[in-house]
Amino acid sequence: MQRKRRHSVTEKKDNNKFVLERLPEAEIPAIEGSLDASGKRFAIVVARFNAFITERLLLSAIDGLVRSGAKKKGIALVRVPGAFEIPLAARKLAETKKYDAILCLGCLLRGDTAHYDVIVNEVTRGIGQSAQETGVPHAFGVLTCETLEQAIDRAGLKMGNKGFEAALAAVEMASLVAGIRRPASGLRESSAGSRSSAAGKLQVPPPRLRSGLRPSGSGKSARNDKPKNKNPKRK
Repeated sequence: MQRKRRHSVTEKKDNNKFVLERLPEAEIPAIEGSLDASGKRFAIVVARFNAFITERLLLSAIDGLVRSGAKKKGIALVRVPGAFEIPLAARKLAETKKYDAILCLGCLLRGDTAHYDVIVNEVTRGIGQSAQETGVPHAFGVLTCETLEQAIDRAGLKMGNKGFEAALAAVEMASLVAGIRRPASGLRESSAGSRSSAAGKLQVPPPRLRSGLRPSGSGKSARNDKPKNKNPKRK
C-alpha cells in the first residue's frame, strides 16, 4: 500500500493519473478583499492605439465592473493616444482621490526595433509607481504580446479577456485597501486622531516631593515662603 505524502500537491498513481491533494490551510486569518463594487467609483484609462484590441478590453472591463455591483455613473472613462500616456493619466486620476481604483488598458505589439522594449518598461514602471505613491490600486490591463494573434487570444478568445480580469482585480483591491484602512480590533481612535489602546492610557503616579516643596508650574513658589517664627510669643 502506497503511503500518501502529506505536503505534496499532486501524487502520481500507477495509471499515470494525477490526483490533487488538499493544501493545508493557514492558521492565521487573512484580510481579503471581496468582489463587491457596490458604492465604489472606478476610472478606466484606455489607449486608442491598437483600438481593435483595446476596445474589446474596454467592453469586458465595464462588464466586469457592472457585474460586480458598480454603477455605470460611477465609472469614468479616459482615452489617451497610446500606452505610453497611460501612467500620467492614471496618476492624475488617482491624485484626485475620487476613485477607489484605476484600470489601465492598452496593447503593445513587438515590432522590428527596440521601441517595444522601451515602451513596455516605461509603462509598467509608471503604472506601478503611480499606485505605490498615491495609495490607489491600479489594475494592469496592458497587453504585451509578440504577435497580433496573441493579443486577439487575450482579448476575448482562447485566453479569455484581460480587461475582465483587470476589472475583477480592481474591485478586489479596492475592497482590500478599504479593509486595511479600518482601525484594527482592540484599538480605538482618540479625539486627537491618534490610536490609543482600548485598555486606556497608562497612568503614571506623580513623583514624591520633599517636605515643604510644591510641584513646579503650579503658579506658586517651589519653596515654603512662610518663615518660621523663631521667637513665638509666650502666653
